[in-house]
Amino acid sequence: MTRRHAVVHTELGDLTMIADGPALAAVYFPHHWHLPPESDYGDPVSADDEVFAQTARELDEYVAGERREFDVEITTAGDEFSERVWALLREIPYGTTTTYGELARRLGNPRLAQRVGQCVGRNPISVIVPCHRVIGADGSLTGYAGGLDRKRRLLEIEEPPEAAEARLF
Repeated sequence: MTRRHAVVHTELGDLTMIADGPALAAVYFPHHWHLPPESDYGDPVSADDEVFAQTARELDEYVAGERREFDVEITTAGDEFSERVWALLREIPYGTTTTYGELARRLGNPRLAQRVGQCVGRNPISVIVPCHRVIGADGSLTGYAGGLDRKRRLLEIEEPPEAAEARLF
């Protein structure tokens, strides 16, 4: 199998997905920040491609509250620091959040929060690698490559029922 892409309809909207061999390499929302050049997308294929169909199915189950972890195989190709940040993102439990500063601290240097933020913003596999679970130090929703409204929706999907019931809005 070669590198390939398709626009795939999901409960989260039409997503551009890129696969490399048997693994998912990217998930991008419409108007996503930091897109790679189109030459990196590979050949256009049908959304019925096995990797894309599995990803769409798992995303739809996630939106329906039936899935908390993803089984689709993934691959990333970042520099060493980015790969370390993306690995930390995969460790953030469903329904919880952390901060850029906390991730920097876990990497051994709390002064790296801004650099961590840059890597989080360039995470190529939205939702599956849960960059939406990273918030500002003050608890605010900070930038999200797919847009803050999408980040808010993803966090609401994961919000424990008792927390949702306690909200005043």
